[in-house]
Amino acid sequence: MRPRNGILIGLLVAVAVINYIDRGSLSVAAPVISAEMRLDPERMGVLLSAFFWSYAALQFLAGWLADRFSVIWVLAVGLVVWAAATFSTGFAGGIVTLLVCRVVLGAGESVAFPCYSKVIAGNFPIEGRGVPNSLIEAATKLGPALGTLFGGFLLARHGWRLLFLLLGLGSLLWLLPWLAWAPRTPARQPGERRDSPGVMEIARSRDAWGTFLGNACYTYSYYFLLTWLPSYLVEARHLSMEAMGLWGSVPYLAAAAAAIVCGWLSDAWIRRGGSPTRVRKTFVASGFLLSTVMVGAPLVPDLRTSMLLLCIGYIAFGILASNHWAITQTLAGASAAGTWTGMQNTIGNLSGIVAPIVTGIIVKVTGSYVWAFVSPAILAVLGACSYAFLVRQVAPIKFREKTAGAAG
Repeated sequence: MRPRNGILIGLLVAVAVINYIDRGSLSVAAPVISAEMRLDPERMGVLLSAFFWSYAALQFLAGWLADRFSVIWVLAVGLVVWAAATFSTGFAGGIVTLLVCRVVLGAGESVAFPCYSKVIAGNFPIEGRGVPNSLIEAATKLGPALGTLFGGFLLARHGWRLLFLLLGLGSLLWLLPWLAWAPRTPARQPGERRDSPGVMEIARSRDAWGTFLGNACYTYSYYFLLTWLPSYLVEARHLSMEAMGLWGSVPYLAAAAAAIVCGWLSDAWIRRGGSPTRVRKTFVASGFLLSTVMVGAPLVPDLRTSMLLLCIGYIAFGILASNHWAITQTLAGASAAGTWTGMQNTIGNLSGIVAPIVTGIIVKVTGSYVWAFVSPAILAVLGACSYAFLVRQVAPIKFREKTAGAAG
């Protein structure tokens, strides 16, 4: 990896950690906030879902912006918006204010993944995209791990408001190295088309729908746990806030390690002659199927066994996540990476809207988390099928070049 690319990935990894710490902060504080504001599981589920309302709705716009404007400023402005929303959450006096802050947070963070994909597709070859994607995916697991670990201790000693104030201010520090070292000009791999294909052109692709539906299945499973794992550990396993912070961070760390290892292994396999189609699909489909073991987590009486099953499930998330964005970036190419990612995240995060609400309703009605764990296991099987059978060859799609004067 060239030194310049190493700096780029370092910056993207850092902002992904920040992104997911801020995104998961309400989940960490949920047991305290729900008790203070007397919110039942259904209302807390709506509050946890609010982030995804704007996050999903703005993905098309975010992808369009990433393909047509400098990623330096698209990502920088997004970070300022989400840092302000996180900071403002510390002053919230009720559920309405919290709801507004979460919606603004989702709007700011909507630009993140389209910008990540734009940078990787333009600066890394096909056989070298597993590692950068796995590092970013590891960051999305490390963020919640750090947020849960340190957030739990901070909440136990200083309350929930200081948590949001510190996170909001701390997020802004990333802007200094980003503005100094981020890529100044858009990059493309040799031979790729110069203009960006439109939304309808991408939507006509069967391969695109394979990634859209597969990502939606993964998103439901991951965000179900991101939003409800702290509450599950406190309410169902009766852990203190400090113990929740410690135990709750372990699965994320396992997923981060798995993502890094599998990203390296997949790239090494391709460099040694494996086809990108076989390699990427193998990692993604096997990760989906392995994640179904988490269905047993709420069924076993022993906390350690439950956490072991959760860790195996999170390791499975790391296996699939190390390669699923590499599939998208390879199919789309640099010219379409932002738009395709925006479309994929729009559809994927509809399940992010649904998962917290459905989980809250299930817990309220049944008084248990058992059935809440069943639905992501079913979707994991569907996700494996989407990538295995709808996505064909993992190679750049030959979009038609626009002719001069053609309508955009």
